[in-house]
This record gives sequence, C-alpha cells and structure tokens, in this order.
Amino acid sequence: MELFASQLLNGLSLGSLYALFGIGFGLVFATMGILNAAQGCYASWAAIIGLATAEHLKLPFPLVMLAGVAAGAIVAIGVDQIGFQPLRKRGTDMLGALITSIAFWMILDSLAGFATGQQSLSFPVTSYPSQMLLTAPVPLPAMQLITIVALVVVAAGMHWLLAHTSLGSAIRAVGWNPVAAALGGVNSRNIILLTAALAGAISGIAGSLGGILTSNVSYSLGQSLMLKGFAAVVVGGYTDVRGTAIAGIILGVLEVFVGQYISTALRDGFTYSLLLIFLLVRPQGLFGSRSFTRA
Repeated sequence: MELFASQLLNGLSLGSLYALFGIGFGLVFATMGILNAAQGCYASWAAIIGLATAEHLKLPFPLVMLAGVAAGAIVAIGVDQIGFQPLRKRGTDMLGALITSIAFWMILDSLAGFATGQQSLSFPVTSYPSQMLLTAPVPLPAMQLITIVALVVVAAGMHWLLAHTSLGSAIRAVGWNPVAAALGGVNSRNIILLTAALAGAISGIAGSLGGILTSNVSYSLGQSLMLKGFAAVVVGGYTDVRGTAIAGIILGVLEVFVGQYISTALRDGFTYSLLLIFLLVRPQGLFGSRSFTRA
C-alpha cells in the first residue's frame, strides 16, 4: 500500500508537469492556430536560465522560478515576433507556421545543447525546497507538492481568465476569428503577443519545476514535455484548460503505474497508444468541442 501511494504521488507530480506544459501549448493552438513545435524549447531554456541564476547569482527559490518564467516568456515573444508575425502578415497557412516552428525548434535545441555542453545538469540542492513534508506513512517531498499546487493555481487562474474576464473574451475572440475580433475593436496583434508571453511563461513554470524534479536540465527536458504535453492537449480537448489539466494528471499517473506494475519499456508506448486512440475515435478530446480548429 505504501508503494502504491508513493507511486500515485509520483504520478500526480509528473502529470502536473505534463498538464502545465499542455495548458501553454493548447493556449497557443487555440488562439493562433499554430502547432508550435518550438514550445518545448521554452521549457528547456527556462530551466537553463533558472539553473544559471541558482548557481551563479545564488538567488532564492522564488526568484529562480521567476527567472525561469521570464525566460520562457521572452523566448516565446522572440519566436512569435521573428517567426510567426511575418507569416501572419502574409496570410500563411498552418503548414507554413508548423515548418517555421520546427526550424526554431532545431535552432533553440542546438543552442540549448551548446549552453549545457550536451550534458544533463542538475539544480543545486540548496536552491530549492528539498525537505520532506511528511515521512509517514508516505514521504511527501516538498517539490512534488509545489508542482501539484502550481498546476492547480495555473489551471484555475487560466480558466478564470478565459471564462470570466474581458481579456479572456478578447483572447477567445481572436482564437475564433481574428478578423471579426479586429472589427469588434480588439487589437489582435497585442492579444497574440500577450498570449505568446503567457504561454511561454506557463511553459517556463513547467520547465523550471521539471528541471528540479527530474534532475535533467538539458535540451531533452523540453522534448519530453512537448510530446507528453501535446498528448494531454489532445486527450483533454484542444480548447479546454480543465480538460488538459485532468488529462495530464491521468497520463502521468498511468505512465508511472504502467512502469511500476507492467514494464518500464511500455511507459511511452502506452501514452502514445492512448493519444492515437483519441485522434482516431474522439479527436475533440474528453472535454473539447467538435469544432476545435480556427474559423
């Protein structure tokens, strides 16, 4: 029973990382209509910058997290303005945006590999809360609890923003039809820029927390979050923040349990099999609407 509870906690924290990343990824798709292959690099660079501030500036954990979040947002804005904004002006379709994002993915991945020396680095133990909050009956590492709480706060905050504020209405309007939104007085470019920054910041949270939890600060961190976060978006529903959060948790828990009780070799295969099933049987996901593409 203790092993089950411990693995459940591991699955919840891992799933929280997938869900956090998925929320940022889904926000970009729903608003801009872009399957952004470079999104994982935002998480990688957030972890790299966070590690640099922890090692060289000796900043406390909240400021380390803030540095990672800022890094994710800045990289996202840069990619959007350099890569995607010119495409929007020319009216390029989704395929052109996807190819552009793949190019940025390769560039940012290469730079991340150079910055880390092609190694998997770790945060200093003194740079984050490393204590156990509970030792019996099941150990509760502080960072796992922080990750789960971070997901709850971000998911609730994003749902409130999108569903109950004028800014959220503007974001949804741009996602549905940017031309109609502009005719209604919405500054589409500013909304898209803000959305890019917000999605990058959320990816930065996932990357910074993921770098600490997995002791893996490298370009591969973003790749893993990208693949599993995309699966969470598809399973949960492209346009539903709560669905993405729930799906991410489900994927994380199932992945840990499959690895523990069946075979570690089947962990990823199980996740992507579930992704394939949803794409074939229910492409709108658990909670998304049937019309999840932009008008």
